[in-house]
Amino acid sequence: MFRIQTLNNIAASGLMVFPEERYEIGTTQENPDGILVRSASMHSMELPENVKAIARAGAGVNNIPVADMTERGVVVFNTPGANANAVKEMVLASMLLSARNLVDGIQWAKSLQGQGDAVPQLVEAGKKEFAGTEIKGKKLGIIGLGAIGALVANDALALDMDVMGYDPYVSVETAWRLSRQVQRAMNLEQIYAECDYITIHVPLLEQTREMLNAAAFRSMKRGVRILNFSRGELVNETDLRAALEEGIVGAYVTDFPNENVLGMKNVIPIPHLGASSQESEENCAKMAARQLREYLETGNIRNSVNYPNVEIPYIGKKRLTIAHKNVPNMVGQMTGCLADYGINIADMINRSKGPWAYTIIDIDNGIAEETKQAIVDKIRSIEGVVNARLIQ
Repeated sequence: MFRIQTLNNIAASGLMVFPEERYEIGTTQENPDGILVRSASMHSMELPENVKAIARAGAGVNNIPVADMTERGVVVFNTPGANANAVKEMVLASMLLSARNLVDGIQWAKSLQGQGDAVPQLVEAGKKEFAGTEIKGKKLGIIGLGAIGALVANDALALDMDVMGYDPYVSVETAWRLSRQVQRAMNLEQIYAECDYITIHVPLLEQTREMLNAAAFRSMKRGVRILNFSRGELVNETDLRAALEEGIVGAYVTDFPNENVLGMKNVIPIPHLGASSQESEENCAKMAARQLREYLETGNIRNSVNYPNVEIPYIGKKRLTIAHKNVPNMVGQMTGCLADYGINIADMINRSKGPWAYTIIDIDNGIAEETKQAIVDKIRSIEGVVNARLIQ
């Protein structure tokens, strides 16, 4: 029986992934095997030693102490792409909002309340103040062609926009999904110089922090509209204010409003709604639950942020899974331990991710009950091994 602790309200469709006969699920589980979380902060939590994995129903993992979990051999999962359609729709809607001055127009129309029968005439007289532009024929620059960026690109083409994308690390899978009509930008400067709209879809890293700054704004087409549904910190807000005041940036749409941004002109602040749809929450919950269940039952890893993706089809043999440092002779020491107990290896895979690695070993013959724990303990005693588990 596996125990799952939930730290937030997880969509029921996600919890249904766990069969009742094999799982106990609750918010106060003692010694849980796995944790399902959305936005709850885990940095101050003391996690029991029994925790084997944490699954985040969403893409960002800033609320999880990933480095500490890695040192303990706890696998941390996220759900890339599960909320991609929700964010894509918000990006497209935001382009239309900014192009047609809809937010200002709606607010002005509401201000006419109380004018009685004069409202229709006032609307006709004042509507010219909110005339906008169409997105058809305009050029959209997409920085980052991951799951969200690729969807935005393809649908923007369907809206008759010209689309240019920049991503030096685009995956083969994304390349197959991306329309051949998407123009390739060789560098960011090309995006800045040519595009009427720019939407950014990159993770927050040291090299991307405040990547939209004074130098970037100076290179942009005058009146450019910028959409940020990734992270607020990707933009230098002091430089943004100046670019808005000078008219270099015609509008800034952000899903991450703060006191500073709310005081700027021509900003459309959205209260972090990019992935907030019923479908998105369900997709994330189901994806997180499936990954967590597969790991607990088979040891296979898919979409981990701290360990490599490692999979071998599980056919019911006894299986050892080992989280360890990526240093020489680790696999040799592990197989040597098994040889000492006369254990034959049926299949094995080892993968690394930076300084860490993960190994799966399927065992061909039986293991005496009294030696099972001894084998696991011996492998755990190898210097550099942070966790080992026997699945049977």
